[in-house]
Amino acid sequence: MLDLLIDKLQDTKFLAMLLASVATIATVLTLAMPLWSPDVLGKRMKSVALEREKIRQRERERLARGEKQKVALRQSPKQYMQRVVEQFNLTKWLAQEEARDKLVQAGYRGQAPYVGFLFFRMITPVVLFLFTLFYLFVVLNLDQPATIKIGIALAAAYIGMQAPYYFLKNRIAKRQLSIRRAFPDALDLLLICVESGMSIEAAFRKVSAEIGSQSVALAEELTLTTAELSYLQDRRQAYENLAKRTDLDGVKSVCMALQQAERYGTPLAQTLRVMSQENRDMRMSEAEKKAAALPPKLTVPMILFFLPVLFIVILGPAAIRVMGVQKSQPHAPVVNSIPSNSR
Repeated sequence: MLDLLIDKLQDTKFLAMLLASVATIATVLTLAMPLWSPDVLGKRMKSVALEREKIRQRERERLARGEKQKVALRQSPKQYMQRVVEQFNLTKWLAQEEARDKLVQAGYRGQAPYVGFLFFRMITPVVLFLFTLFYLFVVLNLDQPATIKIGIALAAAYIGMQAPYYFLKNRIAKRQLSIRRAFPDALDLLLICVESGMSIEAAFRKVSAEIGSQSVALAEELTLTTAELSYLQDRRQAYENLAKRTDLDGVKSVCMALQQAERYGTPLAQTLRVMSQENRDMRMSEAEKKAAALPPKLTVPMILFFLPVLFIVILGPAAIRVMGVQKSQPHAPVVNSIPSNSR
């Protein structure tokens, strides 16, 4: 089997067919990927509209029956997760004060994501520990002492304990990247709305509806800020919550400027114009920083991939010509010359 695999890898026709098939599949996937991309904004808006209709219908039925029951708008946690969290008292042993803030920054709100995070924080290391033990002792049958195998299983359990946290950090990074890219455009739209005579609540509502096609996360945050501006007693708290949920320097500076404008009565248009320019400068400086870090990152790929191909292209024709010349010339017969002894 190994010899057959080596022969296939040395066959130039097979390698050419394999590379051609991979290139064809990659081309087809690249062309078909936009057709498969889901409409995230459309799905979320549809789900919100359906949920609004359900809540309205449920309230009408409750008012028609004359019942006064509390309707939960947030998603309730799974029963088995809630049971495990309560039985093992995970809120005391695994809970962290920053866990709720991290979940909110990742877009998970309510009690259900918090319970799910604690549940997976406990279940994942146990599952990985048992799976690693089974794989090392039964499937792989590794020729190592039992202490080394148990140590590997403990390392896998530690990775499993940290896996939910790293998953959360990944979601936060993706969400912050989406917000950071669309925030300067949102500030420009907010400036246009404020200069046209809209209030800050109406401007936030209009911008959240327009910016949704570019960043769904930013549209959600602006919509939530609109609701908090309308219902909270202290409007400053709404800006503080927005800065806390996004955890971005640009958003924090804008929220601080809006708080000062609310407190001292400074013009919002001038404040938004200055902050919009600052956010655009921050985005440009970040792009320049990435461009400056590109040459060191390209050093290793150039050595591994570009230089060998360049040498083959330059020296390949010369090597082929030399090999052809050597094959065309016949080997000269070797004549043993015996010197004659002259008397």
